[in-house]
Amino acid sequence: MVKTASTQQPALVAGLELRVAQACQALEVADGIEPIVAAIQDELPDLEVRHAMTRSGWHRLGGVVDLDGNRIAHHITEWAEAESGGDIDELMLKLSDVQYFATRLNGRTHYLVAQTGPQAADYIQIEVEQLQEVLDRTISDPDWFPDSIADFVDPIDFPRLEHEPVGAPRLLFRRLIRAADLVASPDAGPKLTRFFDDWDRSSAAESEGFCHHWLLSVREYQDRDGDGHLSAKPVPIAPAGVPELPDSEVARGVNLANQLHGFDREMGYPFAWYFHMLTNRKVSHKLAEAVHADLMGAYDYLPARDLKILREWYQAPYGL
Repeated sequence: MVKTASTQQPALVAGLELRVAQACQALEVADGIEPIVAAIQDELPDLEVRHAMTRSGWHRLGGVVDLDGNRIAHHITEWAEAESGGDIDELMLKLSDVQYFATRLNGRTHYLVAQTGPQAADYIQIEVEQLQEVLDRTISDPDWFPDSIADFVDPIDFPRLEHEPVGAPRLLFRRLIRAADLVASPDAGPKLTRFFDDWDRSSAAESEGFCHHWLLSVREYQDRDGDGHLSAKPVPIAPAGVPELPDSEVARGVNLANQLHGFDREMGYPFAWYFHMLTNRKVSHKLAEAVHADLMGAYDYLPARDLKILREWYQAPYGL
């Protein structure tokens, strides 16, 4: 039975964010993921905290260091804007007699989840970043002149250095999200809300819980008025990968039923093919059309609750 966390109250969530951030600062990267889970578990004693997934292969802009590794700036964009006064010529003149290096932050994101209730959106998602600052490139070159500050800060075509570490790797708390709050907010949009509603009404809800199979990939952005917002897209937790079902492989009848059941078994819960069809272009929408045609005929291989959702999709298709 899933317990409901007192942390669902916004004020307590804010306090939890601070405690998680402090816990991350005290941990060593070399110790692995287990201490991260344990530290956050201590802050959520009434819930079960799990490591759901780690995503790697991303980076963001770093700072500036000199030839001896001394720190010139932590944030290259802020530094370049301040040094240049908005004039790229002025900045390049200043840099003509120094040898500085731009750095980048190579990152991995550890996703932890704690289920708080029976509905799909009843869970807390915590993101902890593992960052390693490395040398990226020399900051200037006699044969290169950027067109703007933006081009200087993040050039598209510039020789890169071997990524030699600059300092020790560290952990950084990124964000804590109450999925229920996000799904209920105007930022979610009707498609994401419908996705969660479909889960709750389908046979997938009979599995161990949405957050055992999916996460939300969250992006922050600003609107024209400068107000901050969040956008989110469901991302599957599938260490072995998601099976492909392109147009050419969509069968009919018994073969189609076997395809669906095989897909669901591989993903570990019923009606999985439907939710992956909504989020993955490698799982064809023709799959739902073929299933709908079968079930309107002589075949019957979906539970009534799933058939109802499929009919609604057929009448008003959507995808994320």
